[in-house]
Amino acid sequence: MENNEKENIIEIKNLVKEYKMFARKKDRLLETVLPGYKKHTPFRAMDELNLNVKKGEVLGILGRNGAGKSTLLKMITGVVIPTSGTIETKGKISSLLELGTAFNMELTGEENIYQHGEIFGLTKKEIEEKKPEIIEFADIGDHLYQPVKTYSSGMFARLAFACAINVDPDILIVDEVLSVGDMAFQLKCFKKFEEFKKAGKTILFVSHSVSDIIRNCNRVIIISDGKKIYDGDVKTGVDKYKKMIVGLDDDKNDEEEQKKKNKELESKINADKLENWSKYYSGNDDLLTYGTGAAKIIDYGIFDLENNLQTTINNNDEYIIKMKVQFNKNIDEPIFAVSIKDVKGLELAGANTKVYKKKTGSYKKGDIAIVEFKQSIPLNPEKYTISFGCTRFNEKGDLEVFDRKYDAIFLEILGYRDCLGLLDLKTEIDIK
Repeated sequence: MENNEKENIIEIKNLVKEYKMFARKKDRLLETVLPGYKKHTPFRAMDELNLNVKKGEVLGILGRNGAGKSTLLKMITGVVIPTSGTIETKGKISSLLELGTAFNMELTGEENIYQHGEIFGLTKKEIEEKKPEIIEFADIGDHLYQPVKTYSSGMFARLAFACAINVDPDILIVDEVLSVGDMAFQLKCFKKFEEFKKAGKTILFVSHSVSDIIRNCNRVIIISDGKKIYDGDVKTGVDKYKKMIVGLDDDKNDEEEQKKKNKELESKINADKLENWSKYYSGNDDLLTYGTGAAKIIDYGIFDLENNLQTTINNNDEYIIKMKVQFNKNIDEPIFAVSIKDVKGLELAGANTKVYKKKTGSYKKGDIAIVEFKQSIPLNPEKYTISFGCTRFNEKGDLEVFDRKYDAIFLEILGYRDCLGLLDLKTEIDIK
């Protein structure tokens, strides 16, 4: 209730942004110079959006690529002019949208600190006061006194981030830039971000990492095709977005229609013997696959207990990892395996039918087996990969690898609380 009593620091009404789309380059020129010549098709990137943001809110903005998230943020910062509608903001805005756009490539890093501060309305005295903090935060050494055009992309991003984050704004706008630089610098970025939150700054936060949204935001909106289709609590918004990205949400509030669509998709997945699960996951260009080919892993996916396909999971819930295997020879007692690795390639956990002493049976050429591994994955919220295997020990005791697919699925694991180390031990603490 306290948040509702705070004043609106951002008020957006009936916001529209349209772009002219031309089939041919010369049509753009002809329409410019010839009155009455109209050859463009209007594209509405933002469609009658209304939004109020209160002072101190951390607003997460979710949506597919091309939904209009960055367009909205650019209009709030004044980089892009709306076609119609109004945007009212109170206080100083600092944007981490396109880092370094205010930099002059011919000037040194130090000179750009002054130029950046002036653009944001700081006096020379204020810039002098903040300069040591900016230099320490960027940590680029003597490169600070060299022209920015000589910087590596990493050094450029570090200095630009340090300048943008140290102007003491009332509103901070962040768009997928908290992962610049090395791990040590990323930790500094997140620490600074936490300081802003504790200071009661208003933050607009765009990220494709729903784990970051859950950790940092107290409200979420979802944008689809330029329209705001959700505005509310974080958990409900994240759940809705997760369904959207696998085609299980039609962006409408018709619950019965949504249930019908979910059921139809489930029926299709259950009945269809084609490879249709894996297409919902981001492709891995470095997918390592090898084996004799006597059996082939033709499909795989992760499902909740209601048989809905998942691309992100919660570390507190149970899921079913499925693999579909087609046999090209007669094979007795194959071993089916699944494993999970971190982004560095370290294998963290796994399971296979041999270790669990599970009889797998005999298969003839042409048979298809669907293997299900049901479990929770109580790992620390982060990004991981899932690998699959189908093998067997032959009569000589040698391992035959029919098919292995390493890092087949990129998976993001979410958690609604922080945990120490690698695992969430689900510890219960009692103090008497």
